[in-house]
Amino acid sequence: MIIGIPKEIKDHEYRVAATPAMVSLLVKSGHQVWVETQAGAKIGYSDALFKAAGAHIAPTPQKVYEAEMILKVKEPQKSEFPLLRQGQILFCFLHLAPDPTQTAALLKSKVVAIAYETVTDSHGKLPLLMPMSEIAGRLAPQMGAFYLQVPQGGKGLLLGGICGVAPARVVIIGGGTAGTEAARMALGLGADVTILDRDIDRLRNLDLLFGSKGLKTLFSSPASVEESVVHADLVIGAVLIAGKTAPKLMTEAMIKKMSPGSVIVDIAIDQGGCAETSRPTTHSKPTYVVDGVIHYCVTNMPGACARTASQALTDATTDYALAISNKGWKEALRNDPHLRNGLNLCEGKVTNQSVAEDLGYPFVSPNDIMD
Repeated sequence: MIIGIPKEIKDHEYRVAATPAMVSLLVKSGHQVWVETQAGAKIGYSDALFKAAGAHIAPTPQKVYEAEMILKVKEPQKSEFPLLRQGQILFCFLHLAPDPTQTAALLKSKVVAIAYETVTDSHGKLPLLMPMSEIAGRLAPQMGAFYLQVPQGGKGLLLGGICGVAPARVVIIGGGTAGTEAARMALGLGADVTILDRDIDRLRNLDLLFGSKGLKTLFSSPASVEESVVHADLVIGAVLIAGKTAPKLMTEAMIKKMSPGSVIVDIAIDQGGCAETSRPTTHSKPTYVVDGVIHYCVTNMPGACARTASQALTDATTDYALAISNKGWKEALRNDPHLRNGLNLCEGKVTNQSVAEDLGYPFVSPNDIMD
């Protein structure tokens, strides 16, 4: 199979979908790999390193998109839509439910779109999303701490306080991977941390994991969310329902009651955000202010740590990419129901139920396509 690795063009996105080590494995399996020139240059993966791994260097994105399978990190941008074609395999993060424009474009192109974020494993987890959630979760308290500083418009709090001065109050909504890692970092910085979730068993596990370090756990309800958010200095939104648009758990009315200079870091923004006031931002313009509250809603947070993120992502994606390229997408998905869960769109059909429900398309089961 011919596999293309384009250079990411989203704002300040320097991750690359295949490291030289991953390219080497693909080439050794008999595949031809085209890497767009300078795709990994910003994070130390030169064209020379990719060539040494057996890749061909493509001078243009057009050349890369001639490939049978495209491996990307982030969803295709508008300038890339015309480069896609029927039957081409697209394997990357997509986050389609809150993005009708992208969904319509990919349906029109009739690609076979397999989304990293809905691939599952035998434990019901999301193995390709997980490493990026870990990074975003760990970044969130750092970003919050930065924007709480007065020069950034914040209320002037040190996240961990000092002796004799109380620490900042951090509220984390969602106790999954991102929320857990956010709690780990915020506790390590000395903050007063509360985490909310609707899964009592998950709260028990978090209490066992971090309770001795001062973590407070709350069952998530409209009342407990409002009480927590209104009094928070930093709110981290880490809600995830796989494949679906994130629920708006923080209302505009709640946010109006927060004190000026407070900060919201909405990790859930890839799926539309979990605050009514959230809207996507970029690393170039990461924040905006609503009712005196700073909102940080960058849709590719892990891109800030692009080398770490690229290594972690390719560790997770390599075996799946090999399965698809070695067997062809139909056989690979037929043999692996967890990879099959990643099939969001297929040659003009919506094959993910959550995407179909949220955007109003007919749903076609991947199992029907496999027959």
